[in-house]
Amino acid sequence: MILQDKVALVTGGTSGIGRTTAIAYAQQQAKVVVVGRRMDEGEQTVRLIQEAGGEAIFVQADVTKEADVEAMVDKAVGVFGRLDIAFNNAGTAGENPSLIEQTEAEYDRTMNINVKGVWLSMKYEIAQMLKQGSGSVVNMVSAVGVVALPNLPLYAASKHAVVGLTKAAALQYAKAGIRINAVAPGSIETDMFEAAPDEVKAYLVGLHPIGRVGTPLEVANAVLFLSSEMASFVTGETLMVDGGAVAQ
Repeated sequence: MILQDKVALVTGGTSGIGRTTAIAYAQQQAKVVVVGRRMDEGEQTVRLIQEAGGEAIFVQADVTKEADVEAMVDKAVGVFGRLDIAFNNAGTAGENPSLIEQTEAEYDRTMNINVKGVWLSMKYEIAQMLKQGSGSVVNMVSAVGVVALPNLPLYAASKHAVVGLTKAAALQYAKAGIRINAVAPGSIETDMFEAAPDEVKAYLVGLHPIGRVGTPLEVANAVLFLSSEMASFVTGETLMVDGGAVAQ
């Protein structure tokens, strides 16, 4: 198993890609710290891991609050002794009307969750990894962090920011044995996609030359690669998992 005896932390691990990745880490014999705001859903992720024979705990935290983020890393180290891998997945698509209709409150909310949350998470994750002399961080971006769509201005801005943050952090800590990368999915079969009207689903499918949207497991597999020693010479990279959408 590629992650045997590693300790992996997943923010936004209560559903969707985060939950699927947490389970995938456990299947590779990592000990998993599931982080999220929703206790019931987070504990369900832990149960799914435990029922499959894995080891996991849930930590309730809001990644926009520094005290919560510091506590989540402290809890991971307190229970499992170290932190080898972090998948900073928590995020929001926000409300996305036209640029001039968006509010200051919506700007603050989107940037706080998507950018500040990743920065705070890395701040405490990397501090722990520096003590160990090694680690791997994967940040959740989006294809919209590399290109843009006209109806997602704040989301695009926040995800572009995380790409830059990932690159700068990767360069800063490259010689310290810590690799920092990002994964950038296209449209994925999540609850949000399933809830969309049929015409929106058809539009999203049409953006992907491969002819369909992706699955959470396909994203999780990319995160596993970046997290593992299989990607030992990869840092500062944004890995597209988008069915060819950006290449188009």
